[in-house]
Amino acid sequence: MKITVLIPGVLRPAAQNQSTLELDLPEPTTLGAVLDELAGRYPLLDRRLRDERATLRRYVNFYVDGEECRRLDGPSTVLRPNAEIRILPSVAGG
Repeated sequence: MKITVLIPGVLRPAAQNQSTLELDLPEPTTLGAVLDELAGRYPLLDRRLRDERATLRRYVNFYVDGEECRRLDGPSTVLRPNAEIRILPSVAGG
């Protein structure tokens, strides 16, 4: 099952400067399984997305087909074929 992960500019160096990652995972799959796959391929990216307990970092938002994952089922959110995951880190400033 094809999954597309969109990587924002600030995180691209941790993903070998790629803006889009295409994954082919077995069905059914979850957001957590996608993050596990990314962790295996891009360990530096995983450290920016999840903490040492593999919990989603508070300041990073994950949108699954336009819906914020925390409003769905978090990392347990089941993905449909051809799902799109958009990663958006929070921005702070002053």
